[in-house]
Amino acid sequence: MRKALPALARTRSAASGVAMVIAVSSVVALSACGLPAQAPAGPPLAAAAAGPQAAPAAAGGSTVLNPGNGRLEAVVPDISRTVLLIGDSQSEPADGWPRLGLAAAGYKVYFCGRGGTGFVSSNGPTGNYIDALLHGDWLLPSGTPALIVVQGGGNDAASGAGDSRINANAERLIAELQQRYPGTPMAMIGTLARGEDHGGGRRSEVDALLGYVAAAHGLPFVSVGDWLTRYNLVKDLADTVHMNPSGHQKLGKLLEGRLRELGLDRKPTADQAPLLAAGTADAGLGRD
Repeated sequence: MRKALPALARTRSAASGVAMVIAVSSVVALSACGLPAQAPAGPPLAAAAAGPQAAPAAAGGSTVLNPGNGRLEAVVPDISRTVLLIGDSQSEPADGWPRLGLAAAGYKVYFCGRGGTGFVSSNGPTGNYIDALLHGDWLLPSGTPALIVVQGGGNDAASGAGDSRINANAERLIAELQQRYPGTPMAMIGTLARGEDHGGGRRSEVDALLGYVAAAHGLPFVSVGDWLTRYNLVKDLADTVHMNPSGHQKLGKLLEGRLRELGLDRKPTADQAPLLAAGTADAGLGRD
């Protein structure tokens, strides 16, 4: 056994060295992570309203080994113009309002997440946000994104997760993302709801809790815990928590405006055409 160790070590060393400089092609995308294969035509909000695109580019794209953590990461074109969006089924569809707002604010969008997940909530083989990141359920982008945005909390509200667990996992997620992407600013989007005085219930409470977490870390926060009633959007719900296409469009415009107020918009250049990430349909009634 001892004689085999040097040879094994040399094999591992050689393999690691090759992987760090050579991209690996044809990797299956994980948990709906990725960019679209091609940019939609027309303005981002109008293009997304036409419907979700078919497949993420990461499924046929390339990866590179991150020597810091030993995990493969996606090679993303124009990563410096790309926002890494982490979220649930509010963000998962290609026409989801968080994607629309970010694209309208000038970004290409690379999405990692899955419907039914959250800071505490998991969904089948995909863990909650921090577990999915640490266990490799997501194929994170390589390089330095322009911005990281974490959206969610709805599934944690629905599952009855307590404040302490949500807070602890949000803290861990922020710390890990800042370690992975030390040069990238971060922001958070809360939990879409009707508002405390209009039946928002636990969803509005989780939105407020995430606002405190963001403030503790000096992160910009977009509170959406009363947007459904504040902006008269209850009529645009497709079910109890998800928006219909019109609702996604309206919320996308509202989010764009808030991002610009916070100074988080990216000024477009002549060669910049914002892309919307591919995704799948909502995870189901009552789940984000």
